[in-house]
Amino acid sequence: MSENKTEVIVSEGVQAFELAQRKAKMYSLSTLVPVTYQGEGNVANVMIACNMAQRMQCDPLQVMQSLHVIHGRPSFSAAFLIVRWNTDGRWTAINYEFNDERTACKAWAKSRETGERVEGTQITLGMAKAEGWLDKKGSKWQTMPEQMLRYRAATFLIRSHAPELMLGMYERTEVEDVYGEQN
Repeated sequence: MSENKTEVIVSEGVQAFELAQRKAKMYSLSTLVPVTYQGEGNVANVMIACNMAQRMQCDPLQVMQSLHVIHGRPSFSAAFLIVRWNTDGRWTAINYEFNDERTACKAWAKSRETGERVEGTQITLGMAKAEGWLDKKGSKWQTMPEQMLRYRAATFLIRSHAPELMLGMYERTEVEDVYGEQN
């Protein structure tokens, strides 16, 4: 490669980086973004969230509002992951099947291409108890078990059939269940 072409590539890279920093600074000055991203000291966090948004083809504000850092581990809200699945286009919207006692839930959808039904792992309150999710202080499993069954079932479905939608990360309550709630 000639020296001129190398200079152009480097120059374009520097300009793109500077533009990204300016955008990140603008977001960091907004009170519409979560506190984690506010202030000039958080420009790096904003840049990382914007990079993730670009890779996920999402709006940066949507990613920032849905990305939670718990004990240094980034994770997404279940609602965000469900939206990602439901708008991806490869499957129908997520459906849920409960047992008669409403103590077990399985998430499923159908492939739009083949019509094949895809299922996630069945999540049960027994599983939640055995894993220690149910007994943690402040656990939403105690106060809204059906919603937590839905969220965890959907997360397992997404992880099983479209992990790329999660960028290989975890859902927020999964991290809280393992490491404790965010401080």
